[in-house]
Amino acid sequence: MTPADRTFLSGLFDVAVAAADPVQALRPHLPARPRGRTIVVGAGKGAAQMAAAFEKLWAAPVEGVIVTRYGYAVPCRHIRVLEAAHPVPDEAGLAASAALMAAVSDLSEDDLVVALICGGGSALLPAPPDGLALADEQMLNETLLDSGAPIGVMNAIRKHVSGIKGGRLAAAAFPARVVSLVVSDVPGDDPAQVASGPTVPCDTSLEATRALIRNHAIALPERIMAHLESEAARAPDPGDAVFARAQTRVIASARLSLEAAQAEAVRQGVPAVILSDAIEGEARDVGLVHAALAREVAIRDRPFHAPVVLLSGGETTVTLRGKKGRGGRNTEFLLSFATAVDGLDGTAALAADTDGIDGSEDNAGAFADGHSAARMRSAGFDPVAMLSSHDAWGAFEAVDDLFVTGPTGTNVNDFRAILIRS
Repeated sequence: MTPADRTFLSGLFDVAVAAADPVQALRPHLPARPRGRTIVVGAGKGAAQMAAAFEKLWAAPVEGVIVTRYGYAVPCRHIRVLEAAHPVPDEAGLAASAALMAAVSDLSEDDLVVALICGGGSALLPAPPDGLALADEQMLNETLLDSGAPIGVMNAIRKHVSGIKGGRLAAAAFPARVVSLVVSDVPGDDPAQVASGPTVPCDTSLEATRALIRNHAIALPERIMAHLESEAARAPDPGDAVFARAQTRVIASARLSLEAAQAEAVRQGVPAVILSDAIEGEARDVGLVHAALAREVAIRDRPFHAPVVLLSGGETTVTLRGKKGRGGRNTEFLLSFATAVDGLDGTAALAADTDGIDGSEDNAGAFADGHSAARMRSAGFDPVAMLSSHDAWGAFEAVDDLFVTGPTGTNVNDFRAILIRS
């Protein structure tokens, strides 16, 4: 890959992330000030940055508490910032969930709760219901992450195995007014899915959730299934009066970020096409489809004319089969893509998570082109074998093609850009 192509693709990523900048995203969505207190609660990988931005914009007294991933905290003046584990919950997350629930207790109609919610909040807010323990929720998360189920299915299950998700945090704040400002990292931008909706009531019934478990053949731990078979698992109904004063606004999303990247590509003289902002499915399968499309453009100049940038977002999944390697869904997508465009000239790609961390390591994603697979083989690594063992990180690390940004302060899901010059 040429340095120019690498710079071009990483620049599109930067523009996509900037489109979800907390200050710019929050500014037009600030609620009316209350007669009483303003309490800020929040969770997610970008929650600390959102809280700092809110303090900057809110020219009035504010208090509250948010939780973010270890290493993602930024200083806030009045809002307490806690850190916890992601993607598997820990004791710090348990304490954070209790702190958020305490922050919204004993409020009045004159008070305002502002919930700053973004991706990653599901793992950061463990709150096992009566009869279950943190170890049960940890096992649930590990099982769901390994299942390959779509994010909507995973979150539906999480909502019914929680004391804080599925709208329960908002219910605890009643009768205060609750305004949820959501940065969406889920396909379709359903705010009830982001962080498993702590302040947005669950629109997937308990019965429907049980059916999803059966249909996706998810082998949940016995204690979790016993809970889900009981009425105690039922999340609050969206029509419940406790949600009468709750409002929800999606303030940033993959769609808006991809549109910003598209505009930047065009500004630089390269036509750009957004394939979809809501692509789901196995990462390696999605990689093959993108590779087939790139080949069609490069070889037959259809369905789009080169030069062109193909942009897409969403949230793919990785179903672990056998040995667990290193990496995440974006690097797995890209390794699959690289093997399928092996030998194709004039094509370069970047796939990365907009929060700056893709899976188990410290990279956001990786770069690839039509000669990545050959470079891996020259370095002594078989890209097909690495893909089979889910070690995409190792494959791209071997050829110095990892894309490392550090925490970005936001999270609008996967970002994929494929440049086809000829």
